[in-house]
Amino acid sequence: MDAISTSAASGMRARMESLEMLANNLANVETGGYKADREFYSIYTGEDATLDPQTGDASALPVIESQWIDQSQGNLRNTSNPLDFAIDGTGFFAVQTPNGIRYTRNGSFRISPAGALITQDGNQVIAQTGGAIQLQPALPVEVTPDGAVNQGGQNVAQLQLISYDPADLNKVGQNYFTPLDGAQPQAATGTILQGKVEQSNVGAAESAVRLVAIMRQFEMLQKAMNIGNELNRRAVEEVARVAA
Repeated sequence: MDAISTSAASGMRARMESLEMLANNLANVETGGYKADREFYSIYTGEDATLDPQTGDASALPVIESQWIDQSQGNLRNTSNPLDFAIDGTGFFAVQTPNGIRYTRNGSFRISPAGALITQDGNQVIAQTGGAIQLQPALPVEVTPDGAVNQGGQNVAQLQLISYDPADLNKVGQNYFTPLDGAQPQAATGTILQGKVEQSNVGAAESAVRLVAIMRQFEMLQKAMNIGNELNRRAVEEVARVAA
């Protein structure tokens, strides 16, 4: 494959990965506590890269070197629901799932028929003691900024808030995070705001503009590949004509 087609194909692949990432971000614009994925572009040199006859440098190709999670806080929206909680600052809610403990910024909770505080998908929210948070559905719930859960004027539980270095967290689906092996938890400095939820930090307008830009870049790279193919075709025809 010629240099034009190779560079164009590598660029198209990188843009396809960006499109998939942007599409996933846009699909989660309304997901509470969702954190956007971002990409970091770089270049690489293949083993069979050709050298520039003038500079002697090897040809480099574009590639998405890595993806990273944007952990910036989303806007906090009032819901007036006493079972909605937002974390203003650092920290995650701890949740017991069938696959183990997971962490989330989505504080839209409910009370199960058994009286446990659970997420919307049915997983138990973990208390500071490590167990479930048992509530009486008939009594109002009050949560203080430090995470103390009160009913009837009595403290019934303490929400467990935990924090990690953003580089030590990995997405595992359903808006959950899990720490990497060896990651050390840190003290959360965020405060709990009752009756609010944190919105996704995906900017819909910004993502739509980037989506259009990447699609245009993809089209330009596709045209470049077509030009490379056309040059190759003409070169083959000229060689055939001279040989004849």
